[in-house]
Amino acid sequence: MTSEHRSPSNSTTDPEGVRLQKVLSQAGVASRRAAEEMIVEGRIEVDGEVVTELGRRVDPTTAVVHVDGNRVMVNDDLTHLLLNKPRGILCTMSDDKGRPCIGDYLRERQGKLFHVGRLDQDTEGLLLITNDGELANRLMHPSYKVRKTYLAEVMGAIPKDLGQQLGKGVELEDGLVKVDRFKLVDMNQNRSLVEIVLHEGRNRIVRRLLKQVGYPVQRLVRTRIGEVRLTSERPGAIRPLNGQEIGSLYRAVGL
Repeated sequence: MTSEHRSPSNSTTDPEGVRLQKVLSQAGVASRRAAEEMIVEGRIEVDGEVVTELGRRVDPTTAVVHVDGNRVMVNDDLTHLLLNKPRGILCTMSDDKGRPCIGDYLRERQGKLFHVGRLDQDTEGLLLITNDGELANRLMHPSYKVRKTYLAEVMGAIPKDLGQQLGKGVELEDGLVKVDRFKLVDMNQNRSLVEIVLHEGRNRIVRRLLKQVGYPVQRLVRTRIGEVRLTSERPGAIRPLNGQEIGSLYRAVGL
């Protein structure tokens, strides 16, 4: 586990700091009394250092706090949202031609927000929105291999060996692509529903991949990024990520 190291503005003598147990309580980790016990037991890290003294003060806007090895959000200024992007919506915060875009769903929210990666105009589903640039950059970088799950509807019956073919790799114009997992979900008359998991982030990768093997996508929905998944959100709905989801994203990219 790697941790970010911040400036030592959160020392125990910093009169502007907040007691660690209070920060943990306000973040919803535990009551102050329970947080004090966790500190004494050595279960809390601040900026990569195990803290055991109850007098420790921290700056919630800069401190990187881990509980039992998992990142905990103590900075109220950070935003982490899930948007179920509808089909036909541009994946941009604004459009000079006035076309509908995801920025239309975020107009009333304060601060500079940006989307993590992209979904093409005709692709629906899970899109992460945040103001944490470091988290966003790492989630998009292929070296961290954060898996993304898609449901694709295609025409025709799927042969039994297609999953094996996609797992071995398919050559596209910009290089070889391999899926991490492939599953036939349903087959009805002349249509098939398949699930594809991969950590690739190249442009329109799922559509290009399936077209290359002879199954052009009719409908495509991203359902999951890492451990964050769509549940009952309707198209266009936005919800904040919960603590467990946020922690899983930071853990996935070593923050």
